[in-house]
Amino acid sequence: MAFDLHKVWQGHGRSGAIALLLLAVLFIGLVIVINYGLRGARVDLTQNRLYTLAPGTRNILKNLDEPINLYFYFTRGAADQVPYIKTYANRVRDMLEELAARSNGKIRLQVIDPEPFSEAQDRADELGVSAVPLGATGETLYFGLAGTNSTDGRAVIDFFQPEKEEFLEYDLAKLIVDLSRPKKAVIGLLSTLPMGTDFNQATGQMREPWVVMQQLEQLFTVKTLTPALSSIDPDVDALMLVHPKGLSQSALYAIDQFVLRGGRMLVFVDPQAEADPAGAQQPGNPFGNMGADKSSNLAPLFAAWGIEFNPRQVVGDMQYALSVGTRTGESTRHIAFIGFDKEALNAKDVITTGLKNINAATVGSLKLKNGSSLTFEPLLQSSAQAGLLPVERFAFLSDPATLRDGFRPTGERYVIAARLSGKLKTAFPNGNPAANTTPAPPSPIPAALKESAQPANIVVVADTDLLTDNLWVRSQSFFGQRFATAWANNGDLVFNAIDNLTGNGDLISIRGRASFVRPFERVEALRRDAEDRFRAKEQELQQQLRETEQKLTELQSRRSDKSSLILTPEQEKELTRFQDEKVRIRKDLREVRHGLDQDIERLGTVLKLVDILLVPVLILIAALLAYVWRRQRRAPTA
Repeated sequence: MAFDLHKVWQGHGRSGAIALLLLAVLFIGLVIVINYGLRGARVDLTQNRLYTLAPGTRNILKNLDEPINLYFYFTRGAADQVPYIKTYANRVRDMLEELAARSNGKIRLQVIDPEPFSEAQDRADELGVSAVPLGATGETLYFGLAGTNSTDGRAVIDFFQPEKEEFLEYDLAKLIVDLSRPKKAVIGLLSTLPMGTDFNQATGQMREPWVVMQQLEQLFTVKTLTPALSSIDPDVDALMLVHPKGLSQSALYAIDQFVLRGGRMLVFVDPQAEADPAGAQQPGNPFGNMGADKSSNLAPLFAAWGIEFNPRQVVGDMQYALSVGTRTGESTRHIAFIGFDKEALNAKDVITTGLKNINAATVGSLKLKNGSSLTFEPLLQSSAQAGLLPVERFAFLSDPATLRDGFRPTGERYVIAARLSGKLKTAFPNGNPAANTTPAPPSPIPAALKESAQPANIVVVADTDLLTDNLWVRSQSFFGQRFATAWANNGDLVFNAIDNLTGNGDLISIRGRASFVRPFERVEALRRDAEDRFRAKEQELQQQLRETEQKLTELQSRRSDKSSLILTPEQEKELTRFQDEKVRIRKDLREVRHGLDQDIERLGTVLKLVDILLVPVLILIAALLAYVWRRQRRAPTA
């Protein structure tokens, strides 16, 4: 039978062209259906719901009363030199667009690529967005966010740090909260330490305020409270207690009720406060009150809430001990003066994430009592080379090196700072202990609470010395102005804690999310399995090598002629057998390695089929169903 090959070829070519045309039409139709049928629809299929806003964030957006303008500055061209920054920038932009889409039009987002010497660049500098130089070319990278509100309020994230990716949603939500709250947060500060401007009896001069106090007054509205207080104003957003000692019963009751009403609290207690005036030198008395009690505690409240703190014990740490100067001019390691590094800080909490070092002195330790209903989250911990010292050893301490005498680490990591949350019971079940001894105030008193109406949020730090200047800043005067340069993150710890505690409940509920940078777990598992098999084969080869060498040595020792260099038939046979075995095992090793590659390639092929074929088909089906459903809803009823 004769047939025309040219016609057959033309027929096949025409069929291929028709198939390509149909595929193109199908693709265009798919895009149109998705654009109209699934407009605004979002499905988060990631394991940790990375693209889904937290409930707290959604509440913040829902309760916005006024428009907020967000300006995302990102130099796209410069980011080509830093691929991981470019990837993270896409993540930031996606999150910003999600926030804007969920805000009912209250958030107005602008994405700006600031060109060199442009008005956009000048505006970015004016708003406080940082320009980071890249290499020796002089090119700069902008990667930050500025926000404004209707009252000329401003807030800025000067540069998005990739290492804080897990807290991206929190940082963005906090910026929005700051812009929606025009007034500074109010801090109620109760301190028995001389944090403010004070008269120094030892020098006879006025004492400068601590740097942490200066910055507190710049960032917040600070209301000073006294140890004899009987109530706390309802406008106080958070309470900060520093070395609470000698508090009256009415003060303890006021603090108790403040926390039970939902007030947030940051507490600094200490077994041995170096800055306590009780131990200061007196004029004419070089020893002063060196044996005075310099501890502080909230024993009645801690006992009722289930917090355990022993003011008679100080944590010593061999690993984190700082070097201090002695009276002889030498230096020695002081196991009670501790320099905590990044490993001691909780990287999963917004208060301590990104911090690198905290310096503290004569710290105590915290833990939960058995049966406590609180959630206990350590923020700062000692190393495992730590133990407890009696506070009496510090009363007349002249040589810090003697603290190491008889010191034995317990292997336990002691908690120095912690976040505590949960329902609390009052420490005063019988009501205000001073109710019968004080006259009734003219205004009505809120009803005494027996337990907290909502989960409490408390941060407790078992040290006050970390607030003192000498442990974290260097101060110098320049033309009468005082400048402080931080060399540790003590201040950041304090301000991060207050920032978090003064936010609304929705903001506090937003915690770190999982990172977008995830390993290929299945691939790593396949690789580990194959490497285990490979290592086993390798060990088998090495064992056979040792056995063969031993056999050769034995055969050599049995030779009658010790000086002969010629191998005996037995040695040649044994050597040939070993060489054959070695070739065989190496072949097995290659097969194991090839099997690893095959397993990974097979997994990659499956993933490609799912991504290229299955997912588009599922999306097309979903789009068609949504399209039909919408058409049916819009169709007029008979």
